[in-house]
Amino acid sequence: MTKRSALKRQSRDAGREGVFDTRQFSEDSKVRRLPTQTGWSPYPSNDDRDQSYMKTLKPKSDGQAELMEAIDTHNLALALGPAGTGKTYLAVAKAVEALEAGKVGRIVLSRPAVEAGESIGYLPGDMEDKLAPYLRPLYDALSDRLSMKRVKALMAEGLIEIAPVGYMRGRTLNNAFIVVDEAQNCTYVQLKMLLTRLGWHSTMVVTGDPQQSDLLPSLSGLSDIAERLEPVSGIAVVRLAEQDIVRHPLVASMIGVL
Repeated sequence: MTKRSALKRQSRDAGREGVFDTRQFSEDSKVRRLPTQTGWSPYPSNDDRDQSYMKTLKPKSDGQAELMEAIDTHNLALALGPAGTGKTYLAVAKAVEALEAGKVGRIVLSRPAVEAGESIGYLPGDMEDKLAPYLRPLYDALSDRLSMKRVKALMAEGLIEIAPVGYMRGRTLNNAFIVVDEAQNCTYVQLKMLLTRLGWHSTMVVTGDPQQSDLLPSLSGLSDIAERLEPVSGIAVVRLAEQDIVRHPLVASMIGVL
């Protein structure tokens, strides 16, 4: 028996024993795709997302289209709405888009580290390790628009910065795209401090849901700030609603009754 025949026989036996699936190596299949679960999806059957990153940002509702337009035409935009309306995702996606196009020199993402029933002191590690779970949603949004390898490279170069609200005082952010996420967990004084960080050639987007604050009642300053800034020219306040929710339809149903 020749060496080539022996290798073919070993491969055939291995396939029968379940060591690997020979169909994965067929000539007409150049890309291996992970199995996807069946169920509800916000995307039509001919527009399902695959493993490649979606580079074209498209609104899924009229409210999202209004928010995207507001970010493009205003240096300061506030996005208020219930969970699942894409506030954070659209803001981060627009930030990545501006950075890749050379419109800004860096991205600054900020989020309050507010405990929601858990104590941050019991988390292991140093301060950065303790804050990591609170900033994780921002990492998730970034990794959906860029590969994690590129995200890490940009963070190492200082072109993407993720920092809690407490680290923003005293700074002036020029030539930057700033996203303030979960702003309903900021007090009026904190939001005033954050908004006044805006520098030259910069864009700031503030997102939050006034109905889901983890602060004590009346401490959240998001609603008050939005009402005061809405009449100011040059500032856009976009209020998303239940019809803009792009998560599972049950989320919209729950929001209406909870």
